[in-house]
Amino acid sequence: MPSLPPLPSSAASGPEHLRLDGVSVSFPDRRVLTDVSLVVSSGERACLIGENGSGKSTLLRVAAGLIDPDTGSVRSPGTVGLHHQQAPFDLSLTVDEVLTRSTAAVRDLVTQVERAGEALAREEPGAGAALDAALEAARRHRAWEIDHRADQVAHGLGLARLPRRHRAAELSGGQLSRLSLAWTLLRTPDTLLLDEPTNHLDDAGTELLTELLRTWTGPVLVASHDRAFLDETATTLLDLDPAPLAHAQVGADHDSPGSGFGLTRFTGSYTAYLEQRREERQRWVRRYRDEQQERERLRRRVHADHTVGHGDRAPRTEARASRKFYADRNAKVVSRRVNDASTALARLEREQVRRPPDRLRFRGLPAPARTRPHGPGPILTATGVAVAGRLHPVSLAVGARGRLLVTGPNGCGKSTLLALLAGHLHPDRGSVTSTSRLRVGLLAQEAVRRDGSLTTRQAYARAVGRELAEQHPLATLGLIAGRDLDRPVRDLSVGQRRRLDLATVLADPPDLLLLDEPTNHLSLLLVSELELGLADYPGAVVVASHDRWLREDWVGERLQLSGETLER
Repeated sequence: MPSLPPLPSSAASGPEHLRLDGVSVSFPDRRVLTDVSLVVSSGERACLIGENGSGKSTLLRVAAGLIDPDTGSVRSPGTVGLHHQQAPFDLSLTVDEVLTRSTAAVRDLVTQVERAGEALAREEPGAGAALDAALEAARRHRAWEIDHRADQVAHGLGLARLPRRHRAAELSGGQLSRLSLAWTLLRTPDTLLLDEPTNHLDDAGTELLTELLRTWTGPVLVASHDRAFLDETATTLLDLDPAPLAHAQVGADHDSPGSGFGLTRFTGSYTAYLEQRREERQRWVRRYRDEQQERERLRRRVHADHTVGHGDRAPRTEARASRKFYADRNAKVVSRRVNDASTALARLEREQVRRPPDRLRFRGLPAPARTRPHGPGPILTATGVAVAGRLHPVSLAVGARGRLLVTGPNGCGKSTLLALLAGHLHPDRGSVTSTSRLRVGLLAQEAVRRDGSLTTRQAYARAVGRELAEQHPLATLGLIAGRDLDRPVRDLSVGQRRRLDLATVLADPPDLLLLDEPTNHLSLLLVSELELGLADYPGAVVVASHDRWLREDWVGERLQLSGETLER
């Protein structure tokens, strides 16, 4: 793919960096961010990482001016563009209208140059300065190259195949996400903010985005769980996961699985960061253990040192002066020792690090509860299945312990194929057959619609049934933090809702587990543990994924769907 021209630099009249100073944000039921400060320089690509619910999306919305922080300030160069979970345009617009409007402001810069030139020809006062300003703005935003760049973005993100008359509201979630990303990129903001931009991108789309960001000369702040994308794109990692701050700074929030207290900055690759992070965690655990042991020792000493020597034994002489001498000496020794121990204890309790939060660890994929013995043949077979405009004919067979990875570009029908295998969709051609009473579970790419007023625990029970929820409580899967079990679903992050979807699928583990883009929106730690769990799952697994790390490490069969995509 040819290199793209550099996109706009920071506004000449504004600050050169994106700067957040002492930003704190709290919602009625929880703290999200506390005293977060960061600087992203022009040309720097800083990537936010952290556990689901640690505040990445909130931080981006603060930087974009969509959320006012409780305390702190935000300064950014020039115009700010944010790509996030909600489309930034009216969904009644057609695809053509969205793409046209996304480039309108840049095209207008050319018109401003022409008008300034005409004013200069008429010798109007100040026309020369106006022309210089217009030319500089058009140069920064590459206004004369907008048609070329618009074509590259549309093709790279797989939008050229979409009918231009389709309304945005008629698009799938993945198509709408890619159209929203194109809107943000083509508006060429000076400060670029991206929330999980690669979730719905195939290899071509990710390659395009990576090249764009490498040549973007303004500050770029990205929240991402895409491990290969982080390795290739990030110049700086900003970790919102917990750090070993002093207990006095944290107070009652020391058990929070999110961070909320500042962030950790790391310059280097994500792979190198993982190793450093593991070592830091081990040091934190050892320091906390040692400090707690010393704290208990000092407490015992303070208690024991209130008496010294043989306070209950009378001096050898009964003379009043002698008794007073020994009493005064004993009091001074006791006072000095008690003061020394108390001072040391107070200093330790003031400076001790907070307890390392329990890591939210995925407990692994449980075995199907009613697994029946299967013969050597397949448990499910698809023969020439096709859906008009969505999936070319394809055939496959899955064994009882089969592992199948389905890959291919956007629009080739991966999600459609999984929906067919799950029985959620009927093929126009071909057939799907399975063994009797085969239980199939599907984690779809699109989030399950739930009653937002229900708590996480209630939503889980409604989805799986009260009896199953009591047999396999949500907390036992290690997917949802304890503090989030009784929060309303509407207050969960996208990643936490995805965890809830996964939990409902695994509550009664199926014989055939279908996972559509399972790494989307999930934290880096959970993704790694999920991949390890797939190898040991006692049933069959079919995964559709764009995740390059998952594909590189896959052990099992592969099905590459046609590169001739079908989006229309």
